[in-house]
Amino acid sequence: MSLRGLSSFPARTPPLRQEQDNRNPKERIVLEDFKIPSTGGDLAPKSNSLSPNTQYNIGRIIDQSQSYENLGKAASQSRPSVAVRRFGRTVVDHKFQETQAQIKPLREYRNRHNHTLADVAVRIHNSNAFVEASATSAEATRRGAMHGSADPPLQARPREKHQAFIALGSNLGDRIGMIQQACVEMDRRGIRVIRTSGLWETEPMYVREQPRFVNGACEVETTLTPMQLLDQLQDIENSLGRRKFVEKGPRNIDLDILLYDDLVMHEERLSIPHKLMLEREFVLRPLCELIPHKRLPSPHARAPLLSHLNALPPPTTPLSALTPLSSSLPPLATSSLARPTMVMAILNLTPDSFSDGGLHSNEPANIVNTVFDFISSGASVIDIGGQSTRPGSYNVGEREELARVIPAIVAIRSSPLVRDVCISVDTYRASVAEAACAAGADIINDVSAGRIDPNMLPTLARLGVTVCLMHSRGTPINMSSLTDYPGGIIPSVAAELLDRVRAAEAAGIRRWRMILDPGIGFAKTTAQSLEILRHLSTLRDFEGLRGLPWLVGASRKGFIGKVTGVAKPEERTWGTAVAMAACVAGGVDIVRVHDVAAMTKVTKMADAVWKV
Repeated sequence: MSLRGLSSFPARTPPLRQEQDNRNPKERIVLEDFKIPSTGGDLAPKSNSLSPNTQYNIGRIIDQSQSYENLGKAASQSRPSVAVRRFGRTVVDHKFQETQAQIKPLREYRNRHNHTLADVAVRIHNSNAFVEASATSAEATRRGAMHGSADPPLQARPREKHQAFIALGSNLGDRIGMIQQACVEMDRRGIRVIRTSGLWETEPMYVREQPRFVNGACEVETTLTPMQLLDQLQDIENSLGRRKFVEKGPRNIDLDILLYDDLVMHEERLSIPHKLMLEREFVLRPLCELIPHKRLPSPHARAPLLSHLNALPPPTTPLSALTPLSSSLPPLATSSLARPTMVMAILNLTPDSFSDGGLHSNEPANIVNTVFDFISSGASVIDIGGQSTRPGSYNVGEREELARVIPAIVAIRSSPLVRDVCISVDTYRASVAEAACAAGADIINDVSAGRIDPNMLPTLARLGVTVCLMHSRGTPINMSSLTDYPGGIIPSVAAELLDRVRAAEAAGIRRWRMILDPGIGFAKTTAQSLEILRHLSTLRDFEGLRGLPWLVGASRKGFIGKVTGVAKPEERTWGTAVAMAACVAGGVDIVRVHDVAAMTKVTKMADAVWKV
């Protein structure tokens, strides 16, 4: 942004006033009510969204010799003035961009004080001052560089951090994988992804003849200006192979700025808030997972985003949240009424599990045969456990757990019969989780949701795998004594799980990589476990948890024995069947079971009744 000549300055140029800073002897040169033209020349920036009462640093002062007479009316004034001669870059943004400025006091001022000016900042008193030529003021600090010496170097200021929300979309190739790569690339470039929405499968708008989209949103923290951020996002799109052939047509990756602080700006390349966001469910629904009660800045409609979402007409095909499990399985479609309930088979390699301790041999051939039987009976996921978590169980130690789990994963991945099955590992140790994923595990099922091992959530964020966050309290040793829920079991479990979701988000785990488990039998009485089974749909609809998939493990548990009077866990098949039917009726996505063949039949029948 430059002035073509001082003639583009307004005729009225106010005087300087000088102030003495007693703490650090130096004079402050304050240009008050400086009028900047809104038309003519190229002084007026493109943005009209500078914030009031905010200081904008605009860079270093370079000598520009200009005659005092060029300032029109200022020539008759007795005190000197400071003129903005040229900016090296356009100031386009809301309280962000540090630019290179070229400013110099008039020759008369230099000669009188024998100093140069080192810094200039602009304080805007009216948010539209630059574009509307409203009153603004510039403030400059004069330092002790002597006449004729080089200007002192500009002191770097910490760059201000800003909050932005980015829309994520893809409808070509590995749609979820492409969005994940885009988030990784944003992080790599210093655009820090704070948290993400879920990913929603949506019908295309505008151009109908194209594949279905996967859409989401993320909150980012950045020191970039909006235009710099736009440039980076477009460069990420290009680096990931985006090619634009048809406007609003197919694309492998699409990154759009939706919101940036409370900025309102309209440029040829960028409008904030995004011009079409309020008419698009595929934008509003993921955004409402992050900021449902956010109101857009004036002059936009001031209703919360959730109200805008609820006011949209219902879509022909409802949006469905997606959760990837493994390369061999389609993602869970949590909101789809037609989705089948998935069966997870329990493979405990422990001698002390409450139901099947010591049942399964750790020999590779036996592992492969057992897994093959599970798959043949209807299991889609195998959950391998090397550390019992039953009430009162003892800690076997990391080395023993690894010795049980890793050979089993290797055996499965080495067998052509079963190597493509989705593998989950039941562990609360970060080191075991990392080793398991390196060996080929797809999911980590942590009964503590990252509470027991503080390294678990950051490790899973780095690995990028799907995690099941289960509600529990304490440890297997003391959890049976932690069953007091003064606020009620459903609100308490929901609120405590939401805390774990937020902890996972803070660690960097993407929302579309989370599965929830209410923790039947873990720090729950029989009555509380039954209450959860009755109100699974309420848990699923809790604010902050909507759209997330749910897994329930009620198979053969003690509360079933207490209700039915069956003492031996392996004989609790009928009670387990009823609990599985309740899970299906409550909208659960995955059931974790011992009796795979029987429970597969139960879930199929329950799906036929409740999922229509």
